[in-house]
Amino acid sequence: MPNQVEEFNAYREKMNDKILSGNHKIIKRIFNLDTNTYKEGHLDVKTKELLGLVASAVLRCDDCIKYHLETAYNEGITKEQMMETMEVATLVGGTIVIPHLRRAYEFWEELEKVNGE
Repeated sequence: MPNQVEEFNAYREKMNDKILSGNHKIIKRIFNLDTNTYKEGHLDVKTKELLGLVASAVLRCDDCIKYHLETAYNEGITKEQMMETMEVATLVGGTIVIPHLRRAYEFWEELEKVNGE
């Protein structure tokens, strides 16, 4: 039985493949811009992912939150660093972010479980 992480990644990959298979120049450019934004630069990847996590939480995009959580996790972010980042997001976004904080925490636990922690 697939877990949340596998389901999210499988769906994301399937739909991205479908979307990017078409001749949609603007969409392809936006996807490319997004990919390049989070690469190493003057800021390291970990910092950029945590910034993306805050922005995604404030904008209340659960798919984006999951993406940034998984990437940050794979970059070595600790649970404590993730929670501190979500504290910033909750302060900036207000209490409306709390349901997204719950789902983010749940997804992080799933990442830990999948990775044997």
